[in-house]
Amino acid sequence: MAGLVPIATVDFLRHQYPSLNRLYVRCLGALMRETEYAGWNGVIFYLLGAWIVLRFFPKDVSVVAVMLLSWCDTAASTFGRLYGRYTPRIRRGKSLAGSFAAFLVGVATAGWFWGILAPQTGPFPGDDQHPFMFQGILRLPTFVVNVLGLDESPILRGPAALGVMSLWSGFVAAGSEVVDIFGWDDNLTIPVLSGVGIWGFLKLFG
Repeated sequence: MAGLVPIATVDFLRHQYPSLNRLYVRCLGALMRETEYAGWNGVIFYLLGAWIVLRFFPKDVSVVAVMLLSWCDTAASTFGRLYGRYTPRIRRGKSLAGSFAAFLVGVATAGWFWGILAPQTGPFPGDDQHPFMFQGILRLPTFVVNVLGLDESPILRGPAALGVMSLWSGFVAAGSEVVDIFGWDDNLTIPVLSGVGIWGFLKLFG
């Protein structure tokens, strides 16, 4: 938020004063997309998306959501440009190659975070008040158990639970990358949608 407020303020001012915008683009244009010269800087949406998930979701969900934006969006863009012409187009500017790359990177990201990074680092100050939402266990919701007439909920633990969690995270990452919500910047929509998808999955099965 400390970065978002001044950056958004400067961006607002440069759209009000063309001379300031020309100076801004001359100095920082190499770091911007051409569409951002006359539009809003993508950094604003990145910081806003990161702030939303870090503010409103559990720590592990929010960190994974930000990483999915950083890595899956990059993978989708890179492989979409390289191989998108050889695969079906999902929608304008989105190819199956890019979405599949986002899915694979999402699976690897979630597996690396929950399987390797998180167990070997921390706990950090505050983790006792805000524990990770994914505790290495997945189970069927009570209402599903009742509908199926089971005596108790089947439980996945350890590598099996991590595998399912990673696959779901990859699916959420790919879906968040390809969906278009009112033309909003994907720096905002990817982390928020990923956070909602992972949080909702763990509310049901975690």
